[in-house]
Amino acid sequence: MIEKDKFHVLNYVKKEEYTGSMDGMRYMLRKKVEGEETKLEVTIWPEPFGYAATPEKKKQRMEFGFHEEGLEEAVDWMNAQYEGQKALWDVVK
Repeated sequence: MIEKDKFHVLNYVKKEEYTGSMDGMRYMLRKKVEGEETKLEVTIWPEPFGYAATPEKKKQRMEFGFHEEGLEEAVDWMNAQYEGQKALWDVVK
């Protein structure tokens, strides 16, 4: 599980995409600007491949507000997806 109190990546995401993995689930957080609105886009996909080598149909995305509360919601969503789709992430092990 990703721990919200130790996951402080928002300042990094302001400039670069942030990628990581957790027991078979890979993820990427990036800043997405649409007109006047800035969002935090989170993408998850199963290992073993990186983002570019993974087919789009295997990726799942969700958008959140680009602020600390949005980051907390993103972590909650990633943790829920990890728990809810355990079989997908365990295939790699």
